[in-house]
Amino acid sequence: MPEPTKKDEMSNGEKESVAPDSSEVPMPTPEISLEVSPPPPEQPVETEGKDPQPIEVIKPVQPEPVENGSKEPEPEAVVVGAKEQVESVNSEVKEAPSPCSPPPPDKDDDATTNTPSPPPPPVWSLGEGQAPEDLDKPVDTPPLSSLLIERPQGGSITVGGDISFVAKVEAQDLLRKPTIKWFKGKWMDLASKTGKHLQLKETFDRRTKIHTFEMHIIKAKDNYAGNYRCEVTYKDKFDSCSFDLEVKELEQSQSVDIRSAFKRSSEGHEDAGDLDFSGLLKHREPKQDETPEVDVWEILKSARPDQYEKIAFEYGITDLRGLLKRLKKTKKEEKKSEAFAKKLDPAYQVDKGGKIRLVVDLADPTVELKWYKNGQEIRPTPNQRKFIFEQKGTQRIMVINNCGLNDDAAYSVAAGEEKCTTELFVKELPVKITKEIEAVKTTVNERIELACEVSEEGAQVKWCKNGVEVPTGPRSRYRVKSEGLKHWLIIDDASKEDTGTFSLMASGGTSEAKVQVELKPLKIIQDLQDMTVLLGQPLKMHCEIFPGNVPGRWYRNGQLIQSNDRINILQRAKNHRLEIVNSTIHDAGDYTFVPEGYSQSLCAKVHIVDPPRVHLESLNFPDNTVTIVAGNKLRVEIPISGEPAPRVVWMKGERVILDSGHRVRAETFSDHTSLTIDIAEKEDTGNYKIVLQNEAGEAGASIKVKVVDIPDPPEVPLVTEVGGDWCSMTWEPPIYDGGSPILGYFIERKKKQSSRWMRLNFDLNKETTFEPKKMIEGVPYEVRVFAVNAIGVSKPSEPSKAFVPLAVTSEPTMLVVDDVTDTTVTMKWRPPDTIGAAGLDGYLVEYCIEGTDDWRVTNKELTEKTKYTITGLPPEAKILVRVRAINAAGASTPRTLQHSILVKEVIEPPKIRIPRHLRQTYTRKVGEAVNLVIPFMGKPRPKVSWLKEGQTVDPTQVTIRNTDCDSIIFIRKAERKHSGKYDMKVEVENHVDTAIVDIQIVDLPGPPQCVKIDEVWGGNVALDWTPPKDNGNAAITGYTIQKADKKTMEWYTCIEHYHRTCITITELVVGNEYYFRIYSENMVGLSEGATQTKDSALIVKEGMQLKNPEYIDHDFKEPPKFTQPLINTFAIAGYNATLNCSVRANPRPKVIWMKNKIAIIDDPRYRMFSNQGVCTLEIRKPSPYDGGMYSCKAINYLGDALVECKLEVKGGFTFSELMQRGVPLHLIDKYMSETKAVEQPEK
Repeated sequence: MPEPTKKDEMSNGEKESVAPDSSEVPMPTPEISLEVSPPPPEQPVETEGKDPQPIEVIKPVQPEPVENGSKEPEPEAVVVGAKEQVESVNSEVKEAPSPCSPPPPDKDDDATTNTPSPPPPPVWSLGEGQAPEDLDKPVDTPPLSSLLIERPQGGSITVGGDISFVAKVEAQDLLRKPTIKWFKGKWMDLASKTGKHLQLKETFDRRTKIHTFEMHIIKAKDNYAGNYRCEVTYKDKFDSCSFDLEVKELEQSQSVDIRSAFKRSSEGHEDAGDLDFSGLLKHREPKQDETPEVDVWEILKSARPDQYEKIAFEYGITDLRGLLKRLKKTKKEEKKSEAFAKKLDPAYQVDKGGKIRLVVDLADPTVELKWYKNGQEIRPTPNQRKFIFEQKGTQRIMVINNCGLNDDAAYSVAAGEEKCTTELFVKELPVKITKEIEAVKTTVNERIELACEVSEEGAQVKWCKNGVEVPTGPRSRYRVKSEGLKHWLIIDDASKEDTGTFSLMASGGTSEAKVQVELKPLKIIQDLQDMTVLLGQPLKMHCEIFPGNVPGRWYRNGQLIQSNDRINILQRAKNHRLEIVNSTIHDAGDYTFVPEGYSQSLCAKVHIVDPPRVHLESLNFPDNTVTIVAGNKLRVEIPISGEPAPRVVWMKGERVILDSGHRVRAETFSDHTSLTIDIAEKEDTGNYKIVLQNEAGEAGASIKVKVVDIPDPPEVPLVTEVGGDWCSMTWEPPIYDGGSPILGYFIERKKKQSSRWMRLNFDLNKETTFEPKKMIEGVPYEVRVFAVNAIGVSKPSEPSKAFVPLAVTSEPTMLVVDDVTDTTVTMKWRPPDTIGAAGLDGYLVEYCIEGTDDWRVTNKELTEKTKYTITGLPPEAKILVRVRAINAAGASTPRTLQHSILVKEVIEPPKIRIPRHLRQTYTRKVGEAVNLVIPFMGKPRPKVSWLKEGQTVDPTQVTIRNTDCDSIIFIRKAERKHSGKYDMKVEVENHVDTAIVDIQIVDLPGPPQCVKIDEVWGGNVALDWTPPKDNGNAAITGYTIQKADKKTMEWYTCIEHYHRTCITITELVVGNEYYFRIYSENMVGLSEGATQTKDSALIVKEGMQLKNPEYIDHDFKEPPKFTQPLINTFAIAGYNATLNCSVRANPRPKVIWMKNKIAIIDDPRYRMFSNQGVCTLEIRKPSPYDGGMYSCKAINYLGDALVECKLEVKGGFTFSELMQRGVPLHLIDKYMSETKAVEQPEK
């Protein structure tokens, strides 16, 4: 059978260009491959001298679905390449080469020539996703099994249509869902291509136990056509099915935009090209094509095939392969050839050694004609009779004589610019057997030669044994030889395995013969001998038989012996040996050697002797020591050996352990002995000896048993140091560690009154000291300790003695100098911020002379007060002072004065510090107590005096008490006569300071005067009155008006807190007569009595009309006007200060506060308020920097107004504070003098 094609093949799977028919426009031809079946064996072979039957061309047929991923068995196929004979791709492919088979048998040659060839077998499609060169590659697939109960069937749709493929799997015997994969072609997995045009669906019917898998193709495109495959796997089961999809092209006009259909550029749009399947995977915006509209189809039709690539590149068409496919499907009208009247047939067939005639008929006999074979021109030579060229009229004939396999090629003839092509297929004749193989019967080790003759020299034949080809490699026992028509199979050293049927297979027949190889008679030269071997020694057995090349098998006690690392089975000619390197007890027994193929055998007995042994190494115990936890059961099994079985004795010291013991006993078995301790105790620790005795000798060994337990409890812990929320504890390790080293300790604590212990550490503490923390101060605690070894945790130790965590207080705060004399210094301070549960017992005051570290305790006993005077100091000495807070936990950190103190009394000018609430008028009601405390400063003790309105204060009316630092005015029951301005004067030698306290005693006001009825009209009454004569020493804040019906004289309030002295009462009942009375009101309350109208007001009944006078509406608009200006104010540094004023305006004005004529905006140190016309500026904790001129400006559209005041912030440093800061005395005197000079003018 010839090879598929004999054309010029290109490496690396490159495609060849196919020359087009001379009658068509030259076009590049795509690669086409067709599979064709060979002819049946019974058909006659075409004889030499007859015209070859032209091969009919058939249309490609779509394959049927292939089950399980494989095709039906077919005869060996021939792939016919259409490299040089496919028509122009602009016309539809209508024909393809038919198989190289002769016509069916007939009576004469003429009938054979005229009979058409049988229809060819189906042509299988390659599929869109598989390249032709991949067909011959093997595909590895899992083992096939039946899973699919319904397989997807192939189908056909038009472009833009929808189609579904369904596969069903029965899940009756499946534990989980099977895995399914859909492929296009050979490798393209469609699971990653799902989207708008492809959808995969899975469903499961619980009633029928069937999985349904569906693949839906939506709006199919032309490039979706091809071969598809469905694969189903479940564990080790596998099933697959292939099916085809045909996509038919719709009728399209020639005006289709070919450039958009075949673009595969980076535009990446889903519809970038109908044939661009990869374009569906991209998602970039398409670019605008600015090329003018050109009919590319017309350009391609009129162009040569070698220009297609250039045209595609010029117009941006990158999918050249798809373009060629589309051109192939485009129907064109066939043009009549101008050079040929009759072209060559598509294909010809001839037998090997025969003759063939290729005939063309020219339309123009004068045209020059050239013949080509595989593209190479055939030139006639004088001495060569292979190719003969003839002319008969317009016919041109090329005769090929003695056709061989080299003549199987593509031929073409060129007439001018036109060319037509054909293919010639050369059929090889079958090789027949002329002399059969003869049967052979021989014995082992003889030479065998099988000979056969065939009808042709150099024919290819195959030797087989029992239907299997005989291996003939360099290391094979078989040799093949051929000479002319003869062929031999040689076996140099025959064996019994060579018995069988040998055959020679040729293309024209088969010859068979039987070969029988028998054994030679057995002769024992040396028999096996009985042996006795010491255990562990090598065992060697030997025998000698004839014939020498006979293999055999060794048996022990009827069991086959296999060769391994310990057992070696050797054969050298007649000698057979069995060698065992280290003999064991199991090697004893009856040994038999049986020659293969013979019924005779050789026998011998082997006896193994072994002295007793103890195998402690198999226990894997370090130092032969067995460790057991107390209370557990111990059973130690020790392997022993010996032949015969030894007697075993267990001993501990001099005591023999019997097998009848209760808790500790020894037992002996055939291959081991055991020691059992039911409940291990500490006393079981020790060495145990084993003694073995038998006839072959004696052996002994010893093991050590170690019983381990949890350790004893540690000693009672001792608390060595106690802090505020911690303590330090220590303890001694346990006396007995349980036979295992102590790994660490656990510590627990509890409150003394509680029974709940709390673990303090979760990681083992390696040391015998620990510091518990996070305890509650003042609460008594107890602690205990657990010891831990590899076995477990011990019992707890005894609890420690109860202890109470106590902490010293923090240091005292704000230590300052209160007073200094020539021999004393008075210090004062505040209690510590943190005192703790131990409380505070008192304070300890210490001092030392500056420049020394000799601290002296001034108070032998603790003082509970926060003020102490240090006495007995040397005059004009400089000392440092510190104070400690003392409690049950000890002394706190000392608070030390930062600067030294000069022991010298200094005159401090007096300074009155008026409280803030006394800087304005101090108001109290009649009968209330007045108790005013006015502090002052000065040294030595100032002299204080009081005056009222320039007169001495009457001590019977006002009580005054003076101390070193303040003066108190006390009035037990205030009266209105106590109102007035009180002048306070403080003197220290020549230094004086004064202050004024304004006291106002207020009472209830008197009733209004002269209440009268001005007018009555309708249901209204107009009243008028005058303010009360006595206002109660306070401003009248309002009036309360009441009415009463004359009939009942029950009073009802009409209005309260009324400010004016005239009012109109409305909504009075017509026909009633009313009286009215009015109360006056001040800050104390309503007057005790009311003034009533003398006359009554009668509300006239209907019929009377009152003409209301016309009033002109009052215009309440006015520009801003300050009713209360700002006043100059003094402020103390560090204390909040406020500035107040009131403004009246309509509409409401915008208020702006300014400091030194600069507006205050978004400054967090200032807060501004405005309520009912009262404007307030609050200055938070002012400093001397905040002093200056402050102004308030009110603005509306009618005008503006401005008020100003001066704020002075007096610095907050006293003489004591300056002394505490260590300022020299001359600077302190200068500062105090400047301060006094500034304050004097203000007064």
